[in-house]
Amino acid sequence: MGMSFSPADLLKAFLRIGTVLIVLNEIRGFIIAAPVFYGLYQAGGSLAAIWLAICALGGIALSVIIPSIALKKLARVQARQ
Repeated sequence: MGMSFSPADLLKAFLRIGTVLIVLNEIRGFIIAAPVFYGLYQAGGSLAAIWLAICALGGIALSVIIPSIALKKLARVQARQ
């Protein structure tokens, strides 16, 4: 009387775990970037330098957000089948 999992259930579990790990990694990246912003500010960083740093972090965030959205859509497609 063991539990049996379908391949779709296993895929959903891996996608959820992967998404959580990617988000946690992104949070870690923002925490690590905070001292860089502070150092940039303390060094008299220009608005252009600060803007470039914000854009770089925004690009990193988008590299996590877009795949997460795609994974959710893939999970919905898998659920319909």
